[in-house]
Amino acid sequence: MSYIDGFVIAVPTANRDKFIEHARTLDPYFLEHGATRVVECWGEDVPEGKVTDFRRAVQATSEEAVVFSWIEWPDKTTRDAGMEKIMNDPRLSPEKTPMPFDGKRMIFGGFLPVVEVGK
Repeated sequence: MSYIDGFVIAVPTANRDKFIEHARTLDPYFLEHGATRVVECWGEDVPEGKVTDFRRAVQATSEEAVVFSWIEWPDKTTRDAGMEKIMNDPRLSPEKTPMPFDGKRMIFGGFLPVVEVGK
């Protein structure tokens, strides 16, 4: 059984290349610390809803894109140990690898898959 960390963030459209560079720099560290896969998705078709939507969830402005990302782990135990290592890894300090987005508007959570179809 796997474990998934999911993230939704608003990234300034002008920072698209910086975001991709940031992800390419940081994402391998998740693999180093036990993750099996990391996926970063730039919003292309993110409609506004009548009650709520991804854009409102992260307070995205018209100059920002919504990014949906997830990290796959073998299990929650590996995730907990890996995330602790990530949070304490000096290579990933905000001074060395500043985020090209407002981290205060990130929403995230850990999820246990209950249905999986396909691959």
